[in-house]
Amino acid sequence: MGMLSKITKLGKNKKFGYSPRFYDDKGEGNPYEIEHKFDKYRSTVGRNRGLKRKFNNVLDDVKREGDRNLKKRMVIILAVLILIFLFIIDFDLSIFIS
Repeated sequence: MGMLSKITKLGKNKKFGYSPRFYDDKGEGNPYEIEHKFDKYRSTVGRNRGLKRKFNNVLDDVKREGDRNLKKRMVIILAVLILIFLFIIDFDLSIFIS
């Protein structure tokens, strides 16, 4: 066995020290952490624990004024899409006209 064990003996595992090529550890966090592009602008994403706090944050976002023309634009787009849909399914609009 002495002579055979020299041939079949496996060597030690070599350590592999991996360091990413373009990563400088300057305390900026984990380089492998995946974060959405707009998470820093959202108030509903983050450390909000609990359903009630998340719901209150959503209500605060709804109450906040945004673009004034946004509601008008959404109503116009929605009306056009509904009319296109009604035209496609051959809906008779004359029932609304007296």
